[in-house]
Amino acid sequence: MSNWHDILNELNEHQQRHNQAAAQTMDLVRRKYLAQLSSLTGRNTIAYYSGFLTKPNVDGIDINDDDINAFMACIHGMDRDKGLDLILHTPGGAIAATEALSNYLRQMFKENIRAIVPQIAMSAGTMLSLSCKSIVLGKQSHIQR
Repeated sequence: MSNWHDILNELNEHQQRHNQAAAQTMDLVRRKYLAQLSSLTGRNTIAYYSGFLTKPNVDGIDINDDDINAFMACIHGMDRDKGLDLILHTPGGAIAATEALSNYLRQMFKENIRAIVPQIAMSAGTMLSLSCKSIVLGKQSHIQR
């Protein structure tokens, strides 16, 4: 598995080679690694993360009522019997929106949901991860209220 330095190098090389915008290149590389994880685990994979550490003054970077629509679009057409790996990196958000999202995910995947926290899932992110059947944390990862 690549580290952050390797991924940044890959992004730069890909962007130069294909003369693409940074956002387009990032999306291609992100999709590549999500597909690799999904292939490795045999499970559906959704990444829910925000840039709250690098863009702390931006609105809409926390869990809110609009997120359920995005999850509905992502889940549409998935084989729900495969379960869901939910990659979470979030400062938290609205409790009612998180509860609604958790209820929706459990209706779609029953209890076959695994949270993967690569770094931080705070507040409502912790609540969402605790609603999953299991949580995968790295040595650098943490959840907190």
